[in-house]
Amino acid sequence: MSHYRAVFRCAAGCEGEHSIWRPIYRCPTCGGLLQVVHDMDALRSRTAPGWMRVFEDRYKRTAWPYGSGVWGKKEWVCPELRNENVVSMDEGGTNLFWADRLGREMGLADLWVKMCGNSHTGSFKDLGMTVLVSVVKQMIADGAGIRAVACASTGDTSAALSAYAAAAGIPAIVILPRGLVTTAQLVQPLANGATVLALDTDFDGCMRIVQRLAEEEGVYLANSMNSLRIEGQKTVAIEIVQQFDWEVPDVVIIPGGNLGNVSALGAGFDMMIELGLIAKRPRIIVAQAAAANPLYRAYKNGWRFEPITAAPTVASAIRIGNPVSIHKAIATLQRYNGIVEEATEDELQDAAARADRTGLFNCPHTGVALAALDKIVSRGDIASHERVIVISTATGLKFTEFKVAYHSATGHEAGRFANPPIELPNDYDAVRRALDHVTRGEQAVRA
Repeated sequence: MSHYRAVFRCAAGCEGEHSIWRPIYRCPTCGGLLQVVHDMDALRSRTAPGWMRVFEDRYKRTAWPYGSGVWGKKEWVCPELRNENVVSMDEGGTNLFWADRLGREMGLADLWVKMCGNSHTGSFKDLGMTVLVSVVKQMIADGAGIRAVACASTGDTSAALSAYAAAAGIPAIVILPRGLVTTAQLVQPLANGATVLALDTDFDGCMRIVQRLAEEEGVYLANSMNSLRIEGQKTVAIEIVQQFDWEVPDVVIIPGGNLGNVSALGAGFDMMIELGLIAKRPRIIVAQAAAANPLYRAYKNGWRFEPITAAPTVASAIRIGNPVSIHKAIATLQRYNGIVEEATEDELQDAAARADRTGLFNCPHTGVALAALDKIVSRGDIASHERVIVISTATGLKFTEFKVAYHSATGHEAGRFANPPIELPNDYDAVRRALDHVTRGEQAVRA
């Protein structure tokens, strides 16, 4: 048994601690969210260079379960989990894409995109779900009467939950807003055998239902209000620094919906600072779609938050008007000199398409972050020499309908970077003329 230990404590500071091995999601005193707190004195028994060596020795190796980007940091994530209960699909370890061409177009010399969508189910949600489902597996092994795991989702959470639950042999219940997720996102939980309930409501309505199920029906809540998810997601921050040989970037930009990733990355940087692996904090920026921007409004209103009804947006995974992690996100941004920016539908779609033309294949949520970044750089709030990391949350392959619609649009609806196919007869001269036209256009652009 590990001598390291982690417990739940109230994020608002109420007294008391709660076991992570029982189903509890909110503080019994104030009703606020909980957070996982580690025994930092025990972790200090190993020096900062010692932790660096441990993490480097495990990274992307095959010794179970430490080759995972999450479980390679097991002592910092869930130290009392027995290895036989780890449910892992080699999550994490995703590449940092040096967006050299896109950065130069934006006026940045050191732009990188953290490709979190290059994961088993195609999104960053795998990082948190491996922790949550592993804990549930151990709870069940130790006699807990958990009937199923359940989540509300705009798509990616349901894919991750269903895959990890299937691997663990645990029943999964997924509640989705009907007609508001992509076909690729819908088919993932169906294929993994989850019970999928499509409700005539939005994500916030689905969230209200699943919270009640967790309170009354003996199912375990798998949404990011469960802070076990945050423990896996915080490894993104640690991994970014590790990939830069333990140097901290200047700016990190995160697309924001339910906002769990904001406090997650903050927690990762905080832990590295407290244990001496790094000496400075990056600036954290959150990007929201203008159609679903409650955090942006709070930022503009002195951090005073009011829930909204989110409007339709192609960035469907962040169409959330009452984010569960709002207060933890605000606290993180205040600690990290943070700002919030928004992007309109036209801006986010053009930003995603522009980035695709430099070799990426973005989800629309990454487009939100890139559009926000372009605005911030244009007004001088990020210097050209600063190292900037954009968190790409999911693979663009989940959003092919979005891509096809953008590149198929005509007239005033066509985006700036639309690239529709050129339809021609079966005629060599027609092909040659088209080729001449295209190459002349490229030469003009280069000139």
